[in-house]
Amino acid sequence: MVNRARLALILIALSCFGCKGPQQASSAGTGDGVASAASSPSPGGTQVEYIKDPTLNNMNAIPVTIPTNWKFQGVLFQPGNCIQGPSSVWRATSPDGKTFAEQMPVLAWVWGTGPMIGFTPKDGCLPLNGPMSAQDFVKYLSAILQVQYVSDVPVPAAQNAALQKDAQARKQKADEARATVKFMDGSVAMQGLLQVVLRCTQSLTAAPKGLAGGPGQPVHVVTTGSASTVNDCQANIAYMAGPVSQYAAMIQQWSAPKMGAGQGTDAWQDAWTKRQIATTQQQTKKFIDASNARFNAQQQEYKREAAVQQQMHEQFLSAMQAGTDASMARAAQVANTDHTIASDWVDYSLDRQTVLNTNNGQDSKIPNQAKPGGALQKVHGNGTPQ
Repeated sequence: MVNRARLALILIALSCFGCKGPQQASSAGTGDGVASAASSPSPGGTQVEYIKDPTLNNMNAIPVTIPTNWKFQGVLFQPGNCIQGPSSVWRATSPDGKTFAEQMPVLAWVWGTGPMIGFTPKDGCLPLNGPMSAQDFVKYLSAILQVQYVSDVPVPAAQNAALQKDAQARKQKADEARATVKFMDGSVAMQGLLQVVLRCTQSLTAAPKGLAGGPGQPVHVVTTGSASTVNDCQANIAYMAGPVSQYAAMIQQWSAPKMGAGQGTDAWQDAWTKRQIATTQQQTKKFIDASNARFNAQQQEYKREAAVQQQMHEQFLSAMQAGTDASMARAAQVANTDHTIASDWVDYSLDRQTVLNTNNGQDSKIPNQAKPGGALQKVHGNGTPQ
């Protein structure tokens, strides 16, 4: 069944992306939100519908040109972090409900070598671990959709040249493939066209370097880790199908110029750019403020530690000085005592005594047998008072 096949892919995509449904947009290029723009018929049997951005006052974001009177649904879809930025997802259905054209969610996967692959977000990525051509991816997609892969469809040379030129400007590798598929919708035989544009980007990170050397050895550069290679591939998928009898007319109808999704409107791109600039400025200011706060806190902590260390140093010097003063005073006291004792020992050995004439302040030695009197006062042998 065609509806079951499409539903299966959407469910698989949502499962891969880790989402429960469309979400609101947060960046340009694509976004999230249901579009319900009124149709605007235009000459040539077509009408323009708009995918709206609910995060920017529901303004018209991406125009999609479809056949007149076809039913339209579109959203800006934000998958998991395997895809950077939201993508447009839409479906147009013929008035009789038998024919449809749609843009599916972008599918992606990453692989590589080295330590950086471990830091690469993989939430919502396909379970693929290597390169794949766009043609092989169409076959892989056919199996997911449970449709019969019939044959390859050549990509026009002019379109392939334009794709390669754009990919070169983006420093990418690009590959496009198309294929005819068949399936049954109840009893109705259906035929469809699957188109995949695959864009891959490779990021190289050199092995980290460091300096080595020892005493007496010259300093030299050494490798301290391994290099990294990270590959990121994203598949943009377009799909249309209808009854086999209507297939040729459907292809011709959708091959007309400007059919399908166009570039985002100027007003939307301007509004999105301004919002991104403001968001970036806010994030930058927040980062700078946080950095300044950390610096100021570190400065305050440094000043506090310096003050504590200065106080400890002053207390240490004060204690050292007090100890030195006490030691010097004690040494002087001991020296004076020792000198007094030594002088008295000399007097004793010589059977002398020392006396002070209080009238003239002169010391003199007299025999121990003599008794000082009057102006004479007995003192220690070094002349200090007893």
